[in-house]
Amino acid sequence: MTELICFEGGPFAENTWLVVSPAARRATLVDPGAATPEALALLDERGLTLDRVLLTHAHLDHIDGLPDVMSHSSVPVRMHPDDVPLYRNATAQAAAFGLTIGVLPPVQSDLAHGQEIDLPGCRLVVRHVPGHAPGHVLFHCDAEGWAIVGDVVFRGSIGRTDLPGGDLRTLMASIRREVLSLPDDTRLLPGHGPETTVGWERIGNPFLVPHYGGDLA
Repeated sequence: MTELICFEGGPFAENTWLVVSPAARRATLVDPGAATPEALALLDERGLTLDRVLLTHAHLDHIDGLPDVMSHSSVPVRMHPDDVPLYRNATAQAAAFGLTIGVLPPVQSDLAHGQEIDLPGCRLVVRHVPGHAPGHVLFHCDAEGWAIVGDVVFRGSIGRTDLPGGDLRTLMASIRREVLSLPDDTRLLPGHGPETTVGWERIGNPFLVPHYGGDLA
């Protein structure tokens, strides 16, 4: 079994996820945000090797820890090609919020819908879920019943669509097709806030439940 560790930090309270394979003593970092130094400190404390970085999408708060990662380990950073323009404009993203960001490393824009990523002890399936960002993906581990979903859906809410590249109907279609199609007991590990489950969101999320007005899903 993998171990899922969340590190929350920064002005956007972004969740940085560390996926640890204890038996192999290896780890994957997903969406390195402001709390990345804490994740790296844990890696060192436990003597774990970082294998890779995976990005659900390229909004500022999900990538601003990458300079810290590159100072710690030289590992591949992978994302969906449709978010490359966002990644390349990270400096402008930061400036829009009155912030700055360090120099970002080259990225492998090779993630695709249906692609499988083998981690020690767990296989992730990439699902393309645009709407919050054009190249947004989630990472689903069917064998262990969890998915890291970034900013697609939160507990009782959904990702914002007023940023460049966002589209509400596209997001709702993504949630219906790629999130609500998962088993109800699937743990959803979001980019902000507490974790939830598919079943809870199906019956309790006001954006998704028709009698609350969520008729798009």
